[in-house]
Formats: sequence, structure tokens, C-alpha cells
Amino acid sequence: MALPERLVGVNLKMYFDGPSTASYITAIAKFVAPPASIATGIFLLPSYPCLASASDLLDMTPQVILGAQNCHAEDSGAHTGEVSPLMLKQVGCRIVCVGHAERRKAPFNETDEMVATKAKAVVRNGMIPLVCIGEKSQSGIMSEGVGLAVRECSPQIMSVLRAVPGDAPVIFAYEPVWAIGAQEAASADHVLAVVKSLKQLIGTVEGRAEVRILYGGSAQPGTWGTLKEEVDGLFLGRFAHDVGNFERVVREIEES
Repeated sequence: MALPERLVGVNLKMYFDGPSTASYITAIAKFVAPPASIATGIFLLPSYPCLASASDLLDMTPQVILGAQNCHAEDSGAHTGEVSPLMLKQVGCRIVCVGHAERRKAPFNETDEMVATKAKAVVRNGMIPLVCIGEKSQSGIMSEGVGLAVRECSPQIMSVLRAVPGDAPVIFAYEPVWAIGAQEAASADHVLAVVKSLKQLIGTVEGRAEVRILYGGSAQPGTWGTLKEEVDGLFLGRFAHDVGNFERVVREIEES
């Protein structure tokens, strides 16, 4: 799967039940259906029990990419309560999110190594890893804050790039941990400087295939206009659980 130049997606987390997920996906499919011509790649991450029905609903809407919120590193085995990346592929997923901030902290405490192993499993099964990265540290001094972010995010990125084949596309979602769920996103100057540095880092990896860096962390309408010089799209959370808000962000990206 080739990556679109621009991407915008939403993580439904565990907020939606079966009927509300179906209603949400139906509404998304409706606003991207012909005669609409949307070049932006759109991805949705429903909860596990809703993936099969979501795949059926999106069968005639290939421009909307179905994804999962997490996976196990193994395709099969005695892993009670886990979800196989192979089965996610079989149910119609094309993207799998790994390394979300909620998985990196307690009680899951996923390490960079664990996240990289999951990303490798996603690629092994013909899907694209959506790897969440972000710094915990924050500083009121611009240059210091950028330096902290780059130092904390660099090993998160490199562990993944070392684990997956060079020809495998990868999406990174940059979400400063301190900005997730905040009333305002991180400042545009901070995000632009961090993403520019991370792209330079990725550029040093010889033979690296397509990589996109999205911004998350309280993104909303207006966020894209301030970040489009460097970021390749947005990864949205609860704000976009309202379909109207999600559509507004997509339109903003389309019109830029």
C-alpha cells in the first residue's frame, strides 16, 4: 500500500460501542463518497469487536483505511486476551497503531523494543505500522523543549526503523505526552522544529522507504494551517469523535 502525501485519522479508543461505531463509519463514508474527490488519506481505528463490521461497511469506500488500535507481536500462540496481527490483516485492516502513549505507560509499560517488535509484526503481515512517539519532558524555553523532544523521540524512531525492512512504509504520529488531552495543542513553533529535526534524522537512514509524520495531541481545526510546512497530516482523538469536527479538519487539509 502506497502512502498518500497527506493523512488524517482518528482513534475511537473504547468510547464507541457497536451501533455508534457503525453510525460513525457510515457518516464518514458518506462524506468521502462520489462526487466528493478527496485526495487526503483517511484512516479510522475502531475497537477490536467492531473491526469486522467496519470492514464490511467500508468495502465500497477504499479511500477510507481501516486500522486497529494495537496488536501482539506474534501471529498465533498461547497469548490469552491478545490480538494477532495476522487476524487483523484477515479482517481487512491496513494500518495498525502501536506504541500509543496509553500503552507506553503503566499498567502496560511498553518499551521501545516492544513497540519495534510489534511494528515488525505489522509489516510482516502486509500492513503499515502507525507508531506513536512523543516526549514526556516539557520546558518553557523553546530551544530546550525542542532538544528534549528530539532526544526522547529519536530512540523511539530508530528502534522501529532498525526493526522493519527498509522498503516498508511507516507512519509516525508525533504526540507530545504532555499535550495529549490538553485544551490546546503544542505550539506550532515547537512542533515544526521537532518534526523538522526528526525528518532529518530519518533522512540519515540509507534506503529508507516512505515515511510520514503526523501530529496528534489535541489537534483541531486551525492546527493544520499552522503545521502544514512540515507535518504530513493529523492524528485526531476525542475532538474528532464528532463527525462534523472530523469533516472540518479533512476539508481544511483538502483546501490548503
